[in-house]
Amino acid sequence: MNYKHALSAPIFEIISKSSEQLGFDSYVIGGYVRDFILDHGSKKDIDIVAIGSGIELAKRVSKNLANNPKVQVFKTYGTAMIKYEGIDIEFVGARKESYSIDSRNPTIEGGSLEEDQNRRDFTINALAISLNTTSYGDLLDPFNGISDIMSKRIKTPLEPAITYSDDPLRMLRAIRFATQLNFTIDPASLKAIKEQSKRIEIITNERINVELQKILECKKPSIGFLLLEKTELLNYIVPELTALKGVDEIEGQKHKDNFYHTLEVVDNISNYTENIWLRWAALLHDIGKAPTKRFDKKVGWTFHGHELKGSKMVYHLFKRLKMPLNDKMKYVQKLVFMSSRPIVLAQENISDSAVRRLVFDAGEFVEDLMTLCEADITTKNSFKFKKYHNNFKLVRKKIVQVEERDRLRNFQPPISGKSIMKAFNLGPSKEIGIIKEYIKESILEGIIPNDSEKAFELMLKKGTELGLTISNEE
Repeated sequence: MNYKHALSAPIFEIISKSSEQLGFDSYVIGGYVRDFILDHGSKKDIDIVAIGSGIELAKRVSKNLANNPKVQVFKTYGTAMIKYEGIDIEFVGARKESYSIDSRNPTIEGGSLEEDQNRRDFTINALAISLNTTSYGDLLDPFNGISDIMSKRIKTPLEPAITYSDDPLRMLRAIRFATQLNFTIDPASLKAIKEQSKRIEIITNERINVELQKILECKKPSIGFLLLEKTELLNYIVPELTALKGVDEIEGQKHKDNFYHTLEVVDNISNYTENIWLRWAALLHDIGKAPTKRFDKKVGWTFHGHELKGSKMVYHLFKRLKMPLNDKMKYVQKLVFMSSRPIVLAQENISDSAVRRLVFDAGEFVEDLMTLCEADITTKNSFKFKKYHNNFKLVRKKIVQVEERDRLRNFQPPISGKSIMKAFNLGPSKEIGIIKEYIKESILEGIIPNDSEKAFELMLKKGTELGLTISNEE
């Protein structure tokens, strides 16, 4: 089978020519071939395997290109990369690998194309297209990868138990590809993943996090998280989620299964945003419910304070998974902490004061918070579903009205501490904080508008009440 039409980009002819000059064969392999067959559009990275030195081939390709792009060499891995017209092209020499039981880092030796294909993670990634003059465009498919693509199946080239034991990260990659491509994992492979799940503990959290992020970026992330749960990998990776599984019943009273509810929320929000951190907030918004779950004979199941508990758990989860402990984490924490606020407002006759406080506390993230809360509506009762969404429309309308009038989203006190000190001829003191807090609360309660003139008048009034003397300079 010839796939010369997959090699229409001029770069392939240059790689072919460079290989011939060096006297060895080369092939385009892996994701580029898979995605071309799947018709997934242009790829931003291309993997080239050389039956010889990948580093030498990269250097020769660079020499044959007009702009002689820089060659990045990774001697440890025997690979090299060049960037060409927005594409990352990675070159590696064909190799065979052997693994020890306590490490995913293989011992590497030079090998043939067949041995290189044997070491690939899945049949759909072992496809290669020849760049050699005598067989240019020929497809090499020793494991029926084309058949697995057509059957939408994730399958390992060799025995799955060996494949996953050698490199346990492949278990996460199998689930990630199944989620990205909407493929199913071959039953024997799925069974092997479950049997080998504990092996994931030898993989660094940084590598695990990369795969989790890619799953969460998918159109329907629940596919991946359901597979992670089914194979028991989730127990080792994010036990905070598996702790949400199950429904308890006491005296005939039940609560919903918060694990499956969470996955519905993640899918819902993924229909409206590609913001990965907002998706993380959706995934983690209920993690505080497991440790705060209690049964009260009068009211049934309660989860008091789960938002605060969950926001604290976010820090520990991010730290464990080697995720950024920066503004991204604080953003997720804030949304988890505030995740119930709009829901409570939507169930009541909402006051302007309550909306002001919501906008003040959420600040620039108020729109994201509303999106999260709307995604949190997973009831199957059509009447309730419509009612909740209509209530949220009213909350959104109120937010716009309050924001236009009071400008609280990025609230700055209309009276500064320096102004208070000048007005009463004060040095640093607790009275300054008392007056600033009083002005802020008066604005949030609607007693005065968010206006410097009205705030100044209130400052003088409150200062006098505190026994302060207005400066003669005023």
